[in-house]
Amino acid sequence: MSVRHIPTEAVVVAALRWTIVLIFALFGTAKFAVYEAAGVAKIAGGHPLFAWMYPLWGERGASNVIGTIELLTGAAIAIGAFSARAGAAGGAMGVGIFCVTLSFGFGAPAFWQAGYGAPFLGSTGQFLVKDSVLLAACLAIAADGLRRMRPAA
Repeated sequence: MSVRHIPTEAVVVAALRWTIVLIFALFGTAKFAVYEAAGVAKIAGGHPLFAWMYPLWGERGASNVIGTIELLTGAAIAIGAFSARAGAAGGAMGVGIFCVTLSFGFGAPAFWQAGYGAPFLGSTGQFLVKDSVLLAACLAIAADGLRRMRPAA
C-alpha cells in the first residue's frame, strides 16, 4: 500500500464512529426484547451497579433502562460527527459502559474455561473480552472530540 492510499485519521475515526453507533443501536434496541432482558439479568442481576434495579423495575424495566443508556450513548457518538462536544461526551459514555461490562468478568462464572483456567476463556470470558476493543474505540472517539474542541493554534 502506497502512502497516498493510507486512510486519513478522519476516515479511521469515521469508521470507528459509525461501527460503534451500529453496535450501540443494535445492542441498545435488543435490550427491549424479552430474550435479551433475561440474558442481561443473568449477568447484571448480581452486579452491585445494577442489582438494585431488579427489585424496583423487574427484569424488563432494568433492561429497558440499560438499553436507553446504550441508545443515548450511540446517539451522542453519532452527533459527534458534527459536534466535537457530543463526540467527546458520547465517547466518554461508551468508555464508562465498557468499563462496567468488563467489570462483570470479576468473579463471573465461566470466565475461565473449567479445567483449564487462565488464559483459556470460558463462555462468559469470550462474551466479555471483545468489550476491551469497543472500550478502546470509544476512547479514540472521545479523544477525537477533545482534540476537535481545542482552539486552533
